[in-house]
Amino acid sequence: MADPARARRLAKRIGEIVARAIQHEIKDPRLEFVTITDTRLSGDLHDATVFYTVRGATLDEEPDHQSAAAALAKATGTLRSKVGAGTGVRFTPTLTFEPDTVPDAARHMEELLAKARQADAEVAAAAAGASPAGEADPYRTREGEDLDDQDAEAGRG
Repeated sequence: MADPARARRLAKRIGEIVARAIQHEIKDPRLEFVTITDTRLSGDLHDATVFYTVRGATLDEEPDHQSAAAALAKATGTLRSKVGAGTGVRFTPTLTFEPDTVPDAARHMEELLAKARQADAEVAAAAAGASPAGEADPYRTREGEDLDDQDAEAGRG
C-alpha cells in the first residue's frame, strides 16, 4: 500500500496529463467536449480510474456520451503512454474511464430544492391572510396581568 498523500498527488498529476493530452494532442473530434473531473488511484498505484463529463456543443444539445466513451477507449493506449512519460513511475497505471455522475446528482438536487422553494412559497401565500383559530393570546388570564406575575404571586417563580 502506497502512501495516501503520494497516491493523491499522483492521481492529480495523471488527471492533468490526461486532460492536457485530450485537449491539445489527441485529434479526435468526439473528445472535443470531454472534461476530466477527477482521478482516483488504487492503493497499489497500478489502476487509475479517470472520471469525465461530456457537454453538448450548445446548451440545447444533448451530449453524446457513447461516442465520447468509444473515443476514450480508443485513445487509452496513447493516454497511458503519455501518463507513463509524464509521471516517471516504475509501473504506469492502467487507465479506466468512468462517466462522472456528480453533475447529474447536483442537477437532481437543484430540481428538488426548486420544488421545496415552490412549496414553501405556496404555504407562505396561504398563511399570509390567515388569522389564529382562537384568541390571539390564549395564555392570558386576566386583563393586564402576565403569567410571570401570577407565578410570582403563587410562589412558583
